[in-house]
Amino acid sequence: MKDLLYLKDEQIKDCIQLLFYAYRETFADPKEVLSKKFFGPAHLRSLNLIERYPGISLGELIFKLKVTKQSLNRVLRDLIKSKMIKQIKDESDTRKKNLFLDKEGKIFFEAVYNSQRKRIFNALKNSSSDSVIKFKEVLKKIIDGK
Repeated sequence: MKDLLYLKDEQIKDCIQLLFYAYRETFADPKEVLSKKFFGPAHLRSLNLIERYPGISLGELIFKLKVTKQSLNRVLRDLIKSKMIKQIKDESDTRKKNLFLDKEGKIFFEAVYNSQRKRIFNALKNSSSDSVIKFKEVLKKIIDGK
């Protein structure tokens, strides 16, 4: 813990700025692919979660994105209209709708993912295993607020 005493305001500000730049560059990579469908960052975040959690319910998606149902509706309408995702009624509770990537959505998501993969892969490949493990730990703690 003594090693962390160097984390003064300037270092924390630098870290925040680096996180912003990393986010900006990682999500700028698929911009061209997204713009062909007139999609933006909200579409990408939704697609990412639906791909990672096939069958995710609308409620779970809202919770994970930390958005309102109203703000998510436009994005979901766009994705359904473009045949990127499909909604399937839950077998045990027909009031619930589960979201899945459609065939077109899987192809599209793969194109987006491939545009981001290279940057992340190279960064991880050119880092030590210890750095990668610690980096992931720090990111998880940022997310959890610890």
